This record gives sequence, C-alpha cells and structure tokens, in this order.
Amino acid sequence: MLYAIIAHDQTDSLPKRLEARPAHLERLQDLQQQGRLVLAGPFPAIDSSDPGAAGFSGSLIIAEFDSLEAASAWAEADPYVAAGVYAEVDVRPFKRVFPQ
Repeated sequence: MLYAIIAHDQTDSLPKRLEARPAHLERLQDLQQQGRLVLAGPFPAIDSSDPGAAGFSGSLIIAEFDSLEAASAWAEADPYVAAGVYAEVDVRPFKRVFPQ
C-alpha cells in the first residue's frame, strides 16, 4: 500500500537540512531503485522553486510500504529526523486515484 509521509521542519532548519541531505537522498534513492517511491520533495518556505536562504518548511514522500508501522518506522529513521530538521512527521495511508 502507498503511504504519505508529511514532515514539518523546525524553524531555521536549512543548515541542518544541507548537512543531512546526502544521507536523506541516499535512502530515497534506495526506495526508488526498489520501485517503491512515487514522489518525494521539499516544500519551499516561499513561493519559489529555489527559496535560497528562506529554506524549506517541510517535505512530502509518497512510497509503498508493507504496513503503516513499516512506513512509520522508515520515516522515524530518516537522517532529517536524527539531525533535528523535522519538528513533526505525519504518516498516513494514501490511495492513488490519478494518474492511473
């Protein structure tokens, strides 16, 4: 089943984000190589694809996991969690309707 991982950044998280980014991307690449990643990316803190020093306000990952527990465990093991980038992480079942 698909799960949406919706993360909300701490205030002024950009330096921590940049430091932990390589390890975060490595985990996402693993999901992609397994064919389980639907999409992933950050929420810019301002209305710009390149927010510069404004940074990001959070992230969205939609991927396939065996269960809600497995998705939650994967999300909690994210390097951004360990680095203190995320203030909160919400994991929810996701039903894809479009595109088919």
